[in-house]
Amino acid sequence: MKKLRMIVSIAAGMLLLGIINVYIGWHVLRLLSEWFPGMNAGVYWFVFLLVAFAYLFCRLPWPEPLRPAGRLLKVIGSYYLALLQFAIILLPVADLVYVILSLAGADVSGYAAEAGTVLVILAAIFMLWGSRNAWSTVLRVHSLGLPKPFEGKEPLKIAVASDLHLGDIVGNRHLKKMVERMNAMNPDIILLAGDVLDDSLEPFVRNRMSEQLSKLKARYGIYAVLGNHEYYGGDIEKYTELMGAIGIRVLQDEVAEAAGVYIVGRKDKTAESMDSEGRKSVASLLEGLDLSRPVIMMDHQPTGFDAAAAAGVDVLLSGHTHRGQIAPIHWITRRLFELDWGYLHKENLHVIVSSGFGTWGPPIRLASRSEIIGLSLSTS
Repeated sequence: MKKLRMIVSIAAGMLLLGIINVYIGWHVLRLLSEWFPGMNAGVYWFVFLLVAFAYLFCRLPWPEPLRPAGRLLKVIGSYYLALLQFAIILLPVADLVYVILSLAGADVSGYAAEAGTVLVILAAIFMLWGSRNAWSTVLRVHSLGLPKPFEGKEPLKIAVASDLHLGDIVGNRHLKKMVERMNAMNPDIILLAGDVLDDSLEPFVRNRMSEQLSKLKARYGIYAVLGNHEYYGGDIEKYTELMGAIGIRVLQDEVAEAAGVYIVGRKDKTAESMDSEGRKSVASLLEGLDLSRPVIMMDHQPTGFDAAAAAGVDVLLSGHTHRGQIAPIHWITRRLFELDWGYLHKENLHVIVSSGFGTWGPPIRLASRSEIIGLSLSTS
């Protein structure tokens, strides 16, 4: 019964996606026909549908010689996903204006070309601005005072990044920027709060991204946790080994000690459905710890704040949401999560949710930025 529901859901989703793409494709065809009279509609629809479904086609099991073509389709499909969201919002508005003008008796003979040109210009601005937000990283700094003692007199400096999504879209060039920015902070500890990979481990290995990651430097160590995308990729054991080989410990429901603080790393929430062992509760992870010492926990998805506070966690670090990545999706994430981005102080718990360093799908951000978190922790 579950399989049947899944098949029906997938079929319904594909049907809806097909209808939306035909709607968009018809509008694009009208505009191109205005610009290029006599254009072959059959050729157009073949190219358009190839682009529209490129992100699905790229996931097919391509033979080795054709894999570069599959990777190209992923890039093309990623950018189309951004344009898809843009079109879903603005095309109905343009159609509504057309109907209103027609009913008002206005001359709409040139409307398709005029409105289409305006939308193309807006789309270009949207893509350029969104690309700038995705590739230009900002540093968000939080200075937190905890009612617990720290080793040494100086504040503990921690650099945090989540949602790198390293793969065919986010590669070594962007990763190098992160490494340089983090090292320039001269951190005591570096924490990677999940989704280091963008599903597949293959581009991470092929492009030797571990060599770039190995350049990260922190006085007391570098720690990471799994995100949902590491589970989707399915190579967790190999990924963990590769990270360990370059000095980055991936905590899977484990606790490490560094600089006099506890670093708690939870398995991602996806483990509840995709890991035969599930994941431990926060309370069980902290059982037996000396809670007079600071406790910093990474949990990729920003959930369970009450449980973390009750168990004695002092600082909770999450990512996952990308703050919606492309507006107006941030309105949805804001309602799905107690905190989808930024800072929250709840009882004795400090929560920080990052919008992430990389991107999923299109390397476009609107109403969010690529970011790195700088934490300064001291005794209050």
